[in-house]
Amino acid sequence: MDMKAELTDPSPVMATMANHTVEKIGGTSITATDTVLRNVLIGGRSGDALYRRIFVVSAYAGITNLLLEHKKTGEPGVYATFINDGTGDEWGGALERLKSAMLERNATIFTPGPSRHQADAFVAERVEGVRQCLDDLHRLRSHGHFRLAEPLAAVREMLAGLGEAHSAHNTALLLRDKGINGCFVDLTGWRDTAQPDLDTRIRDGLAGIDLSTSLPIVTGYAQCKEGMVGRYDRGYSEMTFSRAAVLTGAAEAIIHKEFHLSSADPKQVGEANARKIGLTNYDVADQLANLGMEAIHPRAGRGLRQAGIWLRVKNTFDPADDGTLIRGDYVSDRPRVEIVTGLRNGTALEFFEQDMVGEKGYDAGILEALTRHRAWIIAKSSNANTITHYLRASGTAVRRVVEDLEKRFPTAGIATHAVSVVSVIGSDLNRPGLLADALGALAQAGISVMGVQHQIRNVDVQFILARDDFDRAVKALHDRLIGTADSTPMPAPAIAA
Repeated sequence: MDMKAELTDPSPVMATMANHTVEKIGGTSITATDTVLRNVLIGGRSGDALYRRIFVVSAYAGITNLLLEHKKTGEPGVYATFINDGTGDEWGGALERLKSAMLERNATIFTPGPSRHQADAFVAERVEGVRQCLDDLHRLRSHGHFRLAEPLAAVREMLAGLGEAHSAHNTALLLRDKGINGCFVDLTGWRDTAQPDLDTRIRDGLAGIDLSTSLPIVTGYAQCKEGMVGRYDRGYSEMTFSRAAVLTGAAEAIIHKEFHLSSADPKQVGEANARKIGLTNYDVADQLANLGMEAIHPRAGRGLRQAGIWLRVKNTFDPADDGTLIRGDYVSDRPRVEIVTGLRNGTALEFFEQDMVGEKGYDAGILEALTRHRAWIIAKSSNANTITHYLRASGTAVRRVVEDLEKRFPTAGIATHAVSVVSVIGSDLNRPGLLADALGALAQAGISVMGVQHQIRNVDVQFILARDDFDRAVKALHDRLIGTADSTPMPAPAIAA
């Protein structure tokens, strides 16, 4: 059965793209299926008002972890199990656990009937196709004469796409059940031998769809010659979303998340004290991405900014609220802190070499090792004989970086320190005394500062602290620089129409 043929609207030509939006639904939000249908996909609309929107959806929460590996704990999914399974006895079990989880998700979404049957058949077809592919690769590698680096990278891409295909196909089915012309747009390249670039894949997938009568539900993963997972890691769905908005000339790009983009994590500063940002710019979004916060992938934000498309971040569970608008041209009408956040589990990599003064090559060597082991650089500082990088990376990656540097620079002193990074961010922080106020707040809370990073551009100030001080530091800085529920509230910025 060709699932795509059943769900794809056969309209001849895509209608004019004017006045449409491209919207992304994240994994946690799409898992709350009834809420997403009620608040986002339908949202009180009827008739023509349901259309002129394109939705890009992530996999259901937890599914990509089962497909690849757990994002936080590293617990192996199908891919990681297959890579490490020399005998072939374990990866089949991981695939069965994945299939069971997908079918369980179907059972929570559909009542027994044709749509449930179609959803389960879709899962069975895709999982069986993956099983056949992995069987063939396992037999091939058992001979020992083949180098499988490239095929295994392709397997990782294929597995990632399975999660998004599952959620997008289900969502289109649910819309059809409600009399809405939901259109499943499968960009995963399933059984497709072509290797187009990302833009071509998206254009071809959306070709022939009339936005005035169809509601496209697009897979967040798009198979292309660049390799989405290899290039963007878990941020690939945001790249699909961004490119779809740019290529179709969207009036606005919207991300639906399970929270408001707020002045701090409500769990750290109290729900009554956290404030919706309301309006900011892409500079601020970039700083959040640098810290690993879930605003938008920096490369995805770059495409929207360059195309002049505004990005709106909305709370799935608060549909009446306009959310936070991110614009390329916005600068606050007065210097102010918009958000206090950071990285709890960071690492400071300290490289000391007495002979560094006046010599070149050390910086390039360190960056080469960090790039090779995919360690994300949050910030960097240096003086005459010391270069320190503040990193977001696994312990394994940091250890490998150190090993490489010790071999390349045997006389250098290399040390690592467990740190946290707390960042004060705003579109304009050019207020005299702000840094002094921040340091005063930390001192009053009894928090020692190990380092400070302050750029001339005045969009963020980073404080390097002990990991144990992270939560207290966020609260102390938020209370002093943004305020509490008991203080005089800061007027919210107006959101332009």
